[in-house]
This record gives sequence, structure tokens and C-alpha cells, in this order.
Amino acid sequence: MDTTYIETERLILRSWRMTDRDVFAELNSNDNVMRYFPAPLSVEESNGFVDRINSEFEETGFGLYAVEIKETGEFIGYVGFHRFTFNAPFSPGWEIGWRISDKFWNKGYATEAAMTCIEYAREKKICNKLYSFTAVPNIPSEKVMKRIGMTFEGLFMHPALADGHWLKEHKLYYIDL
Repeated sequence: MDTTYIETERLILRSWRMTDRDVFAELNSNDNVMRYFPAPLSVEESNGFVDRINSEFEETGFGLYAVEIKETGEFIGYVGFHRFTFNAPFSPGWEIGWRISDKFWNKGYATEAAMTCIEYAREKKICNKLYSFTAVPNIPSEKVMKRIGMTFEGLFMHPALADGHWLKEHKLYYIDL
């Protein structure tokens, strides 16, 4: 049974359905969508990601929400929260993040959903501070961070990426709740 967590004017942020998996795998294999990630994901990797998202919901009650357009019911990606624990001075913490199909870019969906998620995080008292981070070249994601009121904290080297990798240096943003 679906759980709707958050609604915006144009979007529904809900639990994941089995039918989302194929569309999500297509999104995760898209070179344009995944250009600022180490590599596109295989179907197996994408499904494993959904399994981890669902596990995080079971453990914490929060996570990366499946996003659909109210008017059409189309699944377009995710926006929401992820608990990160990698080795960094600001870790562990809660991240707000998004991944939207490029068919739906430049329509304000990530910003609309993320702003509503921030209010939801305040209301539900998820944490005192939300972080967001991305590889330095990912200007589109950084623009969303700025639009939702986040503050630049600094740069860090992402420990999951090898030294010298073109995506290793990341920008870190935060917002106090």
C-alpha cells in the first residue's frame, strides 16, 4: 500500500512501488542524468539502491521519496533524505538530495520538492541540520541548493572516490532546521 509522505502543488512524494523500478533503472542508466556520478548504474545496481532506500525508510521512517507528477501520475525520480556515515568531519548526518529524470529538468520540480522536504524535516524534527553535497562540476545541483536556502560551508574530498578522480572534490552546503 502506498504511503504519501508529502504533497506539493504539483508533486506527490510517496513510498516506492515495484513499478518504479524499471523507470528508475532507465533514469540511472542515462548518461546525462548520471554525468556527475562515477558511472551509470546497471539494472541490478539500481534495484539494489531502491532496496537500500526502502531499508532506510524501515529503519528511520525517512528517506528518498519516490516523486510523481500529480497531474499525470508519472514517476520522475526521487527527492528526500539520506543518512550518511562516510568518513568526513561533518559525518554522520542527514543529507537532502534529488535525482530527477532529464525529461523533467528545468521545471522547478527538484526545488519545489526539496523546499517542501525541508519544511517536513523541521516539522518531524528529523535533525538540527541538513546537508547537501555534490561534485564541484555539478552546477545544476548546486543551483538547487542555493534556491532552497542552503549555505555554502566549504569543499571536501569525497572518501568514496579515488584520489585524482575528476569528481572527488565536493561542495558542501547546509541548512539549519
